[in-house]
Amino acid sequence: MTTIIAPRVHDLGDGFNVRRAVPSLQARSVGPFVFVDHMGPAVFEPGRGIDVRPHPHIGLATVTFLWSGAIHHRDTLGSEQVITPGDVNWMTAGRGIAHSERTPGDVRAGRHDVHGMQTWVALPRSAEEVAPEFHHHTAAALPLIERGGARLRVIAGRAYGEESPVKVFSGTFNVAVDLLPDAELEIDDGHVERALYVLEGQAQVDGADIPEKHLVVFDRGSRAVLRAKTPVKAMLLGGEPLDAPRHLWWNFVSSSKERIEQAKQDWREGRFGHVPGETEFIPLPER
Repeated sequence: MTTIIAPRVHDLGDGFNVRRAVPSLQARSVGPFVFVDHMGPAVFEPGRGIDVRPHPHIGLATVTFLWSGAIHHRDTLGSEQVITPGDVNWMTAGRGIAHSERTPGDVRAGRHDVHGMQTWVALPRSAEEVAPEFHHHTAAALPLIERGGARLRVIAGRAYGEESPVKVFSGTFNVAVDLLPDAELEIDDGHVERALYVLEGQAQVDGADIPEKHLVVFDRGSRAVLRAKTPVKAMLLGGEPLDAPRHLWWNFVSSSKERIEQAKQDWREGRFGHVPGETEFIPLPER
């Protein structure tokens, strides 16, 4: 048996929708993943784009992967990086970092699209307070598997006999999937918790139709086969279960409610540092 989750849709304006599949009532987490967002697809007219002002994180790593478009990342470490399709931005927040995400100026000047996913990985309790880091990995640096009409890029962790160079802190399963019509893919069963998010296309799991823009959570130990009826874009994610329950509040993740309260105060008082090149920030929500 499997669980199919319809994500909550957030309209951010200009036709840009973000669909949040995790956390949900059916799945608070899948492996170490505590947050799963599908961005777009969206088309921006010239002069428009993504503008996520500086905001803070603790206790997690953010993972950004695009199928189209570009996003300019800046953070309090001084990192500055434009991510393009097939690349991975992995930002370890640890004890605290702030960052911004915006459409690059040269891209914003013309009509452009964006489509991708951003996920959060909760760090193990032993690593929740590590020093923050940012790492960019180009598409060429990630393992690529092509077989039988399936194109798989291992974003993080281990899958299908390959291992990503992205530094992870616990057992992680994260693969970008592109399938041609009639292609089939056995879901790697070497991980305790696994899920599949279908971004685009008509897909089936074990012969049952799966709606696009939905998350499929597989039962532990089950074997499943994904089949594409049309071209399909999807993401596999999961891994080892969390080592303890996690509290999520705004952009903060921690095994301790008290630590989240401290992070709130740190952001109010400007202790996360400054993001070079930025003059704005997102204030702490009132609730």
